[in-house]
Amino acid sequence: MTSLPAAVDLLIVGGGINGAGIARDAAGRGLSVLLVEQGDLAGATSSASSKLIHGGLRYLEFGEFRLVREALLEREVLLGIAPHLIEPLEFVLPHDRTLRPRAMLRLGLWLYDHLGRRKKLPPSRRIDPRRDPMGAPLRADITTAFVYADCRVDDARLVIANARDARRRGATILTHTSLLRAQRHGNAWRATLVLRDGSKAEVTARMLVNAAGPWAMEVARRAGAGHGNATLRLVKGSHIVMPRLYDGGHAYILQNEDRRIVFIIPFHEDYSLVGTTEEAFTGDPAQVECSDAEARYLCDAVSRWFARPLDLAAILWRYAGVRPLYEDHAKSASAVTRDYVLLLEAPEGAAPLLSVLGGKITTYRRLAEHALERLATVAPVSDRAWTAAEPLPGGRDIPSVAALQRHYPWLEAEIAAGLVERHGGEAAAVLGDAQTAADLGEIFGAGLSAREVEWFRREEWAETVDDILWRRSKLGLRLGPEARTRLARSLAAPPARTKNSLPESTEARLNGATTSSERGER
Repeated sequence: MTSLPAAVDLLIVGGGINGAGIARDAAGRGLSVLLVEQGDLAGATSSASSKLIHGGLRYLEFGEFRLVREALLEREVLLGIAPHLIEPLEFVLPHDRTLRPRAMLRLGLWLYDHLGRRKKLPPSRRIDPRRDPMGAPLRADITTAFVYADCRVDDARLVIANARDARRRGATILTHTSLLRAQRHGNAWRATLVLRDGSKAEVTARMLVNAAGPWAMEVARRAGAGHGNATLRLVKGSHIVMPRLYDGGHAYILQNEDRRIVFIIPFHEDYSLVGTTEEAFTGDPAQVECSDAEARYLCDAVSRWFARPLDLAAILWRYAGVRPLYEDHAKSASAVTRDYVLLLEAPEGAAPLLSVLGGKITTYRRLAEHALERLATVAPVSDRAWTAAEPLPGGRDIPSVAALQRHYPWLEAEIAAGLVERHGGEAAAVLGDAQTAADLGEIFGAGLSAREVEWFRREEWAETVDDILWRRSKLGLRLGPEARTRLARSLAAPPARTKNSLPESTEARLNGATTSSERGER
């Protein structure tokens, strides 16, 4: 069990993407860091996104040019540091005369192509959906469509990767640990934490960062901060997953009559992800659910454009998350800014508190840099920005499935593919000292082995069936009740003591055999 340090430079409350990103950056600058999360890492908003790394084409309509530019620049950076978790994706935007004018779309796409330094993605283009295979699922009367590029991401694993890198650099990460209260004592914070067993412990910190997402205002209250009139607007976003709706590896972005948009995204080969809704939310963010009305809205949005209508009965999984948006008093949830606001409270001679309001997963890394820049104005923090050039765990030397199988000839293709998809360059480390298929232990199905489960437990803070099947992977879509029962039984036992390292010769051969073309075989 991870021990609690008595004193740290920086205490971070919240284990979503922003908290994990700040922890990684701060630890890399030499600060001692403690991050506490009341549940599982990425257990709320950060695992309930639309799974996109994107500039936000529709934000141009609201004049969010700075946000879009920053997001487009970050899109390129994140492709470089997490190529195993983020990959390019083309989006088809069909058009008809009842919605935004064609000229407006052309202008928006031109700006989208040119606001950021686009090096790794192709420019936008116009297609005739009646002749192009990308138009196959659309209604026959749609004669114009545009195609542009963005990226998709495994959102929860991106959080885990940041937390793991933070820990590698000295940070302490405690899940199932919450902040009860924090009080200033001169130039330090004295924080009372509630640990997983219900006991209380105190820690001293020179700085406090509140990255609690939908709970940020409550954490600020527990730290005695007012933050003036600043507050959050909580917006619920719901998604549905269905059997694959069309052939091809592209996505769709569909305009609605209410001027909102809905994405259809290829999801883990056999499925399509449809989202999202935007509804004002009140209540407990931990209890948010996709309603039947929202699911129907998403089905209707797709049916408006697709030749074959969607049926509610075909939904395999639905999920919802609460976006903690900075309240800018926009008239509609769609128009509320997706930009982030950093509120620094630092009375002279007293310990600083920085609260993070708003933001989106695409800009988390820059948010972390800006957070430390703000803290540096009132506390001794290194100005060395470093995260843009340093790959996340698994982001280097990513083997193809074929390369992994060449060095582990007994490894089934389904297991190899899952390891490469989820762990990238660390796929072989997960296999560790396994010499035969039997060394992987129990196979739960869909390529999930006991060996990988033990990695999730030791290296990635996983504790429950849902941690593994819905956040460390999305295998909950494939594994039925019997497999879940076996997995739960396995988790009830102490973690096995397997060796997760490779002889240098094996690692060198694996990395040496991986070419750029092989990495494209994923």
